[in-house]
Amino acid sequence: MNKQLYPIRFKPILKEKIWGGQKLNKVLNKSSLAENVGESWEISDVEGDTSIITNGSLKGTSLKELQKDYKHQLIGEKNYEVFGDKFPLLIKFIDAKQDLSIQLHPNDELAAKRHNSFGKTEMWYVMQADDDANLIVGFNQKVTPEKYLKHLEDKTLTEILNFDKVKTGDTYFIEVGRVHAIGAGVLLAEIQQTSDITYRVYDWDRVDDQGNERELHNDLAIDAIDFDMKDDFRVSYSKIQNQSNKMVSCPYFTTSFMHITETISMLNDKDSFFIYMCVEGEATIQSESFSETIKKGETILMPAALKTYQITSENAHLLQVYV
Repeated sequence: MNKQLYPIRFKPILKEKIWGGQKLNKVLNKSSLAENVGESWEISDVEGDTSIITNGSLKGTSLKELQKDYKHQLIGEKNYEVFGDKFPLLIKFIDAKQDLSIQLHPNDELAAKRHNSFGKTEMWYVMQADDDANLIVGFNQKVTPEKYLKHLEDKTLTEILNFDKVKTGDTYFIEVGRVHAIGAGVLLAEIQQTSDITYRVYDWDRVDDQGNERELHNDLAIDAIDFDMKDDFRVSYSKIQNQSNKMVSCPYFTTSFMHITETISMLNDKDSFFIYMCVEGEATIQSESFSETIKKGETILMPAALKTYQITSENAHLLQVYV
């Protein structure tokens, strides 16, 4: 007999990165002694990096075990039909002290064929950005594969890339195939398909402590790049208080922005789990049988079986995610 489900917290999986910094520790209260923490994987079912529950009667259980035991009660009936025992999303906070590599992700078809993986559609919500910090998304002009390869060879790729200066609250939807990079000085929340497949095309000629450059994946990338010059990646959304304001809705996830200043009642009628990422302030999620407070930099998973609850705060910003 399975135990009753409740709001679930996981131990963050902290990743050192050549480009990482200290904001995950200092701004989001993650505890790491490392100098360059680049990512906090909040909820992950990536092979070798499975999240472990830290609260309640299921403490110590992995997300993988949780999904196998609770199936549709955890993620919803339709989701279980599609994903089976694989949790569909990877949830992260990212701190870029230096520019990330210029990269892209393959679509589902290519990822399945080459890597036995999902593709990697993702979105970013900027939590904090230093002055003049930017993101790279897409091209700034019409580009052919030949033109792209010439710039790559000449190390002038940045001349044809689109740089966007960003501030808190800016939101971007990154479709598969779109060339992109997080710029130095940006702290953000990332919501994506469960995949760790990245094609790195340029890494600013950086070397590690041993003097080695990181691996590039240009042979794989050329077939996966979307060369269209689309300008549809900036997300505009309303910020009406005490309701869900839809930001991104795609086949892989729907994310809404919530600015909560009182107690609001939630009804889960989506046949899905809900994830809440706290990006500012703190809020309490409660019902007759549970109460959990979520603070800035924390993430909580509400299983699909939890249909009604309240969220209370004097002033909190949450990202609400479901599939």
